[in-house]
Amino acid sequence: MTKLKNKLKKLLRHDSALHPVRKEERLHVADISNRATHQRMRQINKEFKQAFKLLRNHKNTVTFFGSARLDPDNLYYKQARDLADLIVRETGASVITGGGPGIMEAANRGAADEHGNSIGMTIQLPMEQVTNEYVNRSVDFYYFFSRKVALSFAARAYIYFPGGFGTLDEFFEILTLKQTERIKPVPIILVGSDFWKPLDSYIKNELVKTYKTIDSEDVNLYTITDDNEAVLRLVKAYKG
Repeated sequence: MTKLKNKLKKLLRHDSALHPVRKEERLHVADISNRATHQRMRQINKEFKQAFKLLRNHKNTVTFFGSARLDPDNLYYKQARDLADLIVRETGASVITGGGPGIMEAANRGAADEHGNSIGMTIQLPMEQVTNEYVNRSVDFYYFFSRKVALSFAARAYIYFPGGFGTLDEFFEILTLKQTERIKPVPIILVGSDFWKPLDSYIKNELVKTYKTIDSEDVNLYTITDDNEAVLRLVKAYKG
């Protein structure tokens, strides 16, 4: 029995070394040790190194965001595919997405249609995230924040299609960075007026007028459109 227990402990230690940040290993502040901190920092450092190594070879990029739940028959899936195809054909840009299904797949597919660079910043999730078949270069992440850094690093435009919490989180992250001038005045483009106009109204009515938590000029930080040609013009106009 003792031998069996020792063998099990070795296996668990081996598994922990391979997967240092599994869900069941999350720690409370009181439990944090130097070893646990080192394991997490090593994982984060690894993710950043892999991402920046890939991005160094792709100086001209456009990042697409959007729902993983929209299938190929969806209007926005088709538009995202066509838009990525158009951008690659007209600008030669590399297309970056989260690498999953839905809008991400559509954009990677459009880039692949033009034999362009189709990059996926993938992440380990309990559901939805399966790397789509149109990604030809990828980096896998465990941490959302390191993945967001990679998705937002030095793109010439950020394009948002309808999505859920993740898409909105990424939108407000980039919007805040642009508002505070932590990034250059890169185009932030929201595709799908039916989806984005209610949020636009909330921003203008509640944040600007009622509560005055942002300036009136801040609503000019993003553009809402349904026109792929208009998106292309904005991408081309930005010189970085």
